[in-house]
Amino acid sequence: MTHTSSTQAIPKVSSVPRHIAIIMDGNGRWATKRYMPRVAGHGKGVEAVRTIVEACVERGVEYLTLFAFSSENWRRPADEVSLLMRLFVTALEREVSKMHANGIRLKVIGDLGRFDEKLQDLIASAERRTANNARLTVTICANYGGRWDIMQAVSKMIKANPGATDFSEEELAPHLAMAYAPEPDLFIRTGGEERISNFLLWQLAYTEFYFTETYWPDFDGGALDDAIASYQQRERRFGRTSQQLVEQKKAS
Repeated sequence: MTHTSSTQAIPKVSSVPRHIAIIMDGNGRWATKRYMPRVAGHGKGVEAVRTIVEACVERGVEYLTLFAFSSENWRRPADEVSLLMRLFVTALEREVSKMHANGIRLKVIGDLGRFDEKLQDLIASAERRTANNARLTVTICANYGGRWDIMQAVSKMIKANPGATDFSEEELAPHLAMAYAPEPDLFIRTGGEERISNFLLWQLAYTEFYFTETYWPDFDGGALDDAIASYQQRERRFGRTSQQLVEQKKAS
């Protein structure tokens, strides 16, 4: 494994989360509250993405993972899904050059085969162009589901080990869609819902959760600071006792 598993070893903990994962919820409700069509909320949500990417760079976050479109979102009205796909294409066409100029790497994970050829080509091109950037890695989860991720990793692991019937976490982990990133330190969900909705089921094992009523289009740098401040008050024990943490701090 490239990064430490929180169930196999104790990860390094820092005051600023190294990796933040976000479910960007509430775009449609933000628009409805303002007597606007739901699609207007999604457009505003794209602006919020830009704001939070910039905020993460400023605060020294190394990885930002955004749940843009789940494998279950295909159940939404066809016109809304079509609009989301167009927004995705537009965002890639407009934002990749800026991201590259600012040293940001872009990754897109999920079952991308369901997207049309143009979108798949744009994704591949954006990933190639930004591959060597290291200031911040932004991962967009599109047609992604946590169960899909685990199942595709199991399939790859079995193919890589023909005839084997007994496997370990270390053998599975390299095949997960986010094997290139450490597990999230902080998970944020906007919009008032308090569930993870099939997002990063494997990776969130010891992540700190933060839920806010704020709709995604209104989530800005100040709101991110509130989430980080909450995270900084948490005691990250990873199975240990509070006394052990006290003793470890004294020893250091």
